[in-house]
Amino acid sequence: MSQNNNENNNNKNDNFFNKNPLITFAIFSVVVILIFKSLIGENGGAIGEQFGGQNGAVKHKKVSYSELKEMIKNKSISKVDIGQSYIKAKGEGVIYTTRLVPNDTTLVPLLDKEKIDYSGFSESNWFTEMFGWLFPFLIIIAIWMFFAGRMQKGMGGGVLGMGSSKKLVNSEKPTTKFDDVAGVLEAKEEVQEIVDFLKYPARYVELGAKIPKGVMLVGSPGTGKTLLAKAVAGEAEVPFFSVSGSSFIEMFVGVGAARVRDLFEQAKKDAPSIIFIDEIDAIGKSRAAGGMMGGNDEREQTLNQLLAEMDGFGTDTPIIILAATNRPEVLDPALMRPGRFDRQVLVDKPDYEGRIEILKVHVQGVKMDSDVKLEELARLTAGLAGADLANIINEAALLAGRKSQTTVKQEDLLEAVERAIAGLSKKNRRINKQEQRIVAYHECGHALLAETTKGAKKVSKVSIVPRGLAALGYTLNTPEENKYLAQKHELLAEVDVLLGGRAAEQVFIGEISTGASNDLERATDIIKSMVQVYGMSDIAGLMVLEKQRQSYLGGGMGGQAREYSEKMAEDMDQHIKATLDVHYEAVVARLQEYRGAIENMVTELYKTENIDGSVVRKVITDFEAENGIESKVEAPEGPEDEREIAEDMSQDQKNMDEQDEPKS
Repeated sequence: MSQNNNENNNNKNDNFFNKNPLITFAIFSVVVILIFKSLIGENGGAIGEQFGGQNGAVKHKKVSYSELKEMIKNKSISKVDIGQSYIKAKGEGVIYTTRLVPNDTTLVPLLDKEKIDYSGFSESNWFTEMFGWLFPFLIIIAIWMFFAGRMQKGMGGGVLGMGSSKKLVNSEKPTTKFDDVAGVLEAKEEVQEIVDFLKYPARYVELGAKIPKGVMLVGSPGTGKTLLAKAVAGEAEVPFFSVSGSSFIEMFVGVGAARVRDLFEQAKKDAPSIIFIDEIDAIGKSRAAGGMMGGNDEREQTLNQLLAEMDGFGTDTPIIILAATNRPEVLDPALMRPGRFDRQVLVDKPDYEGRIEILKVHVQGVKMDSDVKLEELARLTAGLAGADLANIINEAALLAGRKSQTTVKQEDLLEAVERAIAGLSKKNRRINKQEQRIVAYHECGHALLAETTKGAKKVSKVSIVPRGLAALGYTLNTPEENKYLAQKHELLAEVDVLLGGRAAEQVFIGEISTGASNDLERATDIIKSMVQVYGMSDIAGLMVLEKQRQSYLGGGMGGQAREYSEKMAEDMDQHIKATLDVHYEAVVARLQEYRGAIENMVTELYKTENIDGSVVRKVITDFEAENGIESKVEAPEGPEDEREIAEDMSQDQKNMDEQDEPKS
């Protein structure tokens, strides 16, 4: 009840006039001036009315200048007062007023001729003159007092409130719980003790335990770092102050530091509480990155203030700082040292079981058909993050609504997966028959090599329906499970699959096209990494030619200076070309051997434009049986096999010492 009253009071105080005192003062000043002008009026009004003001029954009437001169001639006027711009003339019970005509020299001679008493008067008085002198000074004093009050507020307000973080910080008490966060079981276990500390701080203080001041959530985009931080606050039932790292950066030096101070002051007032800084790399980049001449002064001052604030409260203060980033490799070492961000929690992409749990969370509230199999969907989405899975469920619901269905069916989910991986289908994009023929043989070449090469990812679907911005067709290869290591034969198998499209064009069309440009680029990158990073060649042996940086945004190895000789670079180029040539010849030979299977596969593609991986495997195995060829097709692993592999891998990891593992 008290919380509702506070909210009502805040809403009453948070109106336009309280938010904008300077504008309010300006409006008030204009109103006062208008009232004053209305009092004195154009003709002197009540204040300037000395002429004939004794009698309350005297009437006032405006007349034209010519009419006034006619009344003077008719002796209807007894007295005339002439001002700078107005004339007042007294008649019988009426005071006539009119505006003086400039450069008219006939009025005074007319009054002398008619022997009418006349005199001059000043249209202004002491009050109006004094007000005109003092009003500008009053405005200047008011503005100065306004700015002084704003700058003194909390010593962090800054000019016009730019140093205040109140409008930039989202303060709330989240209702998100750990049950709403799926697929990150290990990360939830890591932050569970933070919840206990915020709920029962005395228990840890009595034991002499020091809870981590800061926890850094690290992971790829869309893995649920922000959601996990909200769940920690929701479980602990404490205030949650969330702010983006970019909100601290302004054009004016010192504003970001003032906002950091203001943020921590708010959190201390509402302790126990959680401060969550999203995308902390915006302010936490290493200060050494600026070189000897220094970097961004504003960002560095903001970072220095953040470091000072994190040292400014003790370990018994129930305030926890959570931060999230996709780029832990660029953060300042002083920020990551023990005593500040003591712990890094990896929020990784989910495994098979994790994807099933995430899908179960997101299908709540969505009307799903009884034939929906989330296990199949989880198998097809290996390598996708939680945000991608949420988008797939929503995309499937939109597709079902577009078809006027009452429930979301399995085909809607599969189409949503293809949209997420390959892009939107372009059914209206018209391509000629020759290009369609090239695309069909190209994709079938990929599919054949994927199914007949040991270590390659198996085919889920082959299509010649254009998708996305440039793809005229695609072969969907989905791994059975997330892989963290790649053996040499698996990398070379991927090279063979990539070369399969180009080789199919040469074998079956007789001429190559531009459709394999991306395939060749990826194949070259794989062999180059085998030489430079993985030590899988005789060119450099075990020597690493390019340092590998941990990056969750991709492209983490680019932009580095070359640290090897020209001779090494020349040898590496020759090795890459020779390796590609050798594998290309082997791929061409494989396609010649399975020419009939390719033709049958293309025929099936022409019929339906899409064929599943099971159809591809059946076409190949039938061809092998007819021609007495030893089968090279391996059945894809099912979900049960995946779970067994995952359990074996987790058991092996428990028995292994922690080691630096290369990323594939």
